[in-house]
Amino acid sequence: MTSGSRRYPLRLTARDSRSHPEGARQAVRELVGEEGAQVVVTMAGTRVLPAVADACAELGVPCVSTTFPWQAYVFGRGGDTERPFPWTYHFAWGLDDIATVFAEMWERVGDRRTVGCLWNDDVQGEFLRHPVHGFAPVAAARGHRLIDPGGYREPATTFAGHIRRFVDAGVEIVTSAATVEDLTLFHRQAGQAGLRPRLVTCSRWLAYPRDRAQAEALAGTDIATLVYWTPRHPFSSSLDATGAAELADAYQRETGRPWLQPLGLAHALVEVAVHALATADDPTDRHAVAAAVGRTRLPTVAGLIDFTAGPTPNIALLPLIGGQWQPGRDHPHELALVTNTRFPSIALDAELTVAPCG
Repeated sequence: MTSGSRRYPLRLTARDSRSHPEGARQAVRELVGEEGAQVVVTMAGTRVLPAVADACAELGVPCVSTTFPWQAYVFGRGGDTERPFPWTYHFAWGLDDIATVFAEMWERVGDRRTVGCLWNDDVQGEFLRHPVHGFAPVAAARGHRLIDPGGYREPATTFAGHIRRFVDAGVEIVTSAATVEDLTLFHRQAGQAGLRPRLVTCSRWLAYPRDRAQAEALAGTDIATLVYWTPRHPFSSSLDATGAAELADAYQRETGRPWLQPLGLAHALVEVAVHALATADDPTDRHAVAAAVGRTRLPTVAGLIDFTAGPTPNIALLPLIGGQWQPGRDHPHELALVTNTRFPSIALDAELTVAPCG
């Protein structure tokens, strides 16, 4: 790696968080203490990602993260819109962006819909329903009536109470952040109770491809989700000019599996880290590296990552569009792009499909 007129060795190393907050903190301690990491990158879940960021802040090492709504990242860690975190940076989208994309898809069914909310009782559900920073106020402001029976514990054992409330309220659309297993349970119990939503929007696990068993378990449900990266996104790597389609093709050749949305963002994490090290006043000084991340404005394979633009300090936004799992040519279900208001330069693949009335 070149920084100014000097060349430095660049080494990538990894640790497994074991999908647990304490495992994540231990992974950061090892990366910093044993490997001498100058910057840590991560993409993880509701509890693991904040644990990584907080551990980096405690140890005084820059952290760049993604795939987590920025409001939960900032406010869930005790931050605010005026006081930046000293070490941690995050690029993604907001709960307001998810709500806007989902509401657009609900409105293909008709204006001012009654929507059932299938949200858990954990941090994720807390922020989805937050009256100021959450998903709920944005959707309600568009005229939609949200029916939220309250949170459920994961993994769920029954959705009987939710289903009764949805039936009583005349719900035709369900919005969810459930795991595939919990959504499958809801789908089965709802069908047994005679509730057949015309559309389900899901912002969490269903952003990923389903295997055949999952697809069969959710058969008959029209499911739509958020889209933040595809091989068709018109971006290329700042490292070697690899395009989004080339990156997806290489992944599929190496793994034999379909491309995943997080692929582009994982690559962009490395791009941001390398850029910060290359542009820091002193790449061996973690304070200088953190400052370099904070002034980053970089075109990546995931899009323009601009930490100078906000919406709050240390946050960069990526645009969301809407997708739906529809029967595919190469796989049982493929992600078709069905709304593109936030990114009109990407052409749509298909019309959103919804179940008929009744």
